[in-house]
Amino acid sequence: MSATAMKLVVVGAAGRMGQTLIRAIHAMEGVELFAAVEREQSPFVGRDAGEIAGLGPIGVPVSDRPLEAFVEAEGVLDFTAPAATVEFAALAAQARIVHVIGTTGCAAEDDARIAAAARHARIVKSGNMSLGVNLLGVLAETAARALGPADWDIEVLEMHHRHKVDAPSGTALLLGEAAAKGRGIALGDNSVRVRDGHTGPRPQGTIGFATLRGGSVIGEHSVLLAGEGETVTLSHSATDRSIFARGAVRAALWARDRKPGLYSMLDVLGLN
Repeated sequence: MSATAMKLVVVGAAGRMGQTLIRAIHAMEGVELFAAVEREQSPFVGRDAGEIAGLGPIGVPVSDRPLEAFVEAEGVLDFTAPAATVEFAALAAQARIVHVIGTTGCAAEDDARIAAAARHARIVKSGNMSLGVNLLGVLAETAARALGPADWDIEVLEMHHRHKVDAPSGTALLLGEAAAKGRGIALGDNSVRVRDGHTGPRPQGTIGFATLRGGSVIGEHSVLLAGEGETVTLSHSATDRSIFARGAVRAALWARDRKPGLYSMLDVLGLN
C-alpha cells in the first residue's frame, strides 16, 4: 500500500454516522478527509465539515456534488439510505474507486445494482463494520451447524435507538444469514419476522427475529439457541458508534489495492 494518506469522501456528512466517520478519519493514520458530501439544498452545504463534526475548522467545506469529489478521491464511506447508496455505487464505479457501504435496509434490486457497480468499483458492503459483530456471526454459524434444528430453535433479538428506520437491523439479518448458512438453508425461506395472535406451534427449523426500538441505544444484538432444558446466548453490545466508523476506514484501506469486486467485512477481517 502507498505510504501516502488515502483520500476519503464521507457522504451523508452531517448525519450521526457521517459526523462519526469524519472524527474517525481525523484521528486515524493513513487516511485523510478529502471531501464531505450532503444532499442538494442541505443547510450544511458550504459549512466546514470539521465544525459540523465538533472538531473545529479543518478546511473541508461540505459539498453537494458527489461525482466531483469521487473522481479526485480514492474511496467513499457511505452510511446513508438505500436509494442514495445505489446512486453512489454507480458514481464509485464510474470513478473506479473504493466504496464502503454500511447502509442497511437495501432491497434485492438495490443489492443487484450494487453488485453490478462492483464490476468496476471495489465495494465492501456489510450490515455491520465492527470486528466483534462479524466474529459473532462466525460463532453463530458454527453454533447453528453444531446444534441441529430438530432439538434447537434460533431467535435473533435486536434493539436500536428510536430513530432507526429499518427492521430487522442489518446486523440482525447478518446474524440470521450466518445461522442459516450454518444450517445450509436459505434465510428468506425460513425466517419469521412477525408473531401476532394465535400463531400455532413454532415451525421446526425457522429462524425468528424480534425487534425493539427506543431511547438512544446504539446497538444490542443476541442470537439465542434454545434447546430442551438449556439455552445458549451469543451477544454483542455497541456502546460507541466509532467502532463502526473505524471498521469502515479499515475496510477502505484494505480494499485500496484490491481488484474490483464485492467484498464483505469477513473478507477484510480474514474471517471468511
